[in-house]
Amino acid sequence: NDVVNSAAQELEGCAIWGMPVIEVWRAKKVIFCKRSMGGGYADLDNPVFYKDNTDMLLGDAKKTADALAAKVRERLEKV
Repeated sequence: NDVVNSAAQELEGCAIWGMPVIEVWRAKKVIFCKRSMGGGYADLDNPVFYKDNTDMLLGDAKKTADALAAKVRERLEKV
């Protein structure tokens, strides 16, 4: 969460200000896969979560990945 947190560049004085981050918010579409909306190690809210190009995929990693894979398989069988 912190390594892709735009607050490092947008919120001067925050705990991660100036930290090098991966600028995922510049992508056309961002999908975050997380258990919850909770903060990372620095316990900061991530402004990227609320940007127009971001979607959230919340849930347990294994259960979510398994369900997603099952849906993809299901769609591919119909083709």
